[in-house]
This record gives sequence, C-alpha cells and structure tokens, in this order.
Amino acid sequence: MDDVSIEQASEQASESAGEVAELYLGNILYALEVTAVSLEQEGKGQDAAFYRGVARKLAQAHGAAKRRSAGASGGPGERVVL
Repeated sequence: MDDVSIEQASEQASESAGEVAELYLGNILYALEVTAVSLEQEGKGQDAAFYRGVARKLAQAHGAAKRRSAGASGGPGERVVL
C-alpha cells in the first residue's frame, strides 16, 4: 500500500473548502466549543459568545443543507421549522 500525504490526497480529491468543512464538521464544532469554554474561564465572555455564534451558524447551515437535500430527494421526514 502506497503512503499518500494529506496534501496529495487533498489534491487528488480536489475538494472545496465547504466539502472539507462538512467532512470534519463535528471536529470543528467541538474545537469551537473548547475554545469558547477556555475563553469563558479566562473571563472573556464576549469572545466565547462569538465562537459559539460561529458554531451555531455552521450547525444551522449544515442542518438547512440536509433538509434541502432530503426535500429534493423526496426523502421521508417532517419539515422542521426553527
């Protein structure tokens, strides 16, 4: 089995930033929350709120894309209104 670097694999897949972010969304959301918790402990509540806002925006965008995808494919499920 050939060893392939992350850079080579990325080039071969030619993924967009959005595709990579979607693939690692759970990790990104976790990292944002760890950052927010750390900032809160340092007494930087506004900074923590900013990072939580970024995480919320990413999670909402992902959910909206999933709902659009399910609707376009005629998949089962109820319509979710936030």
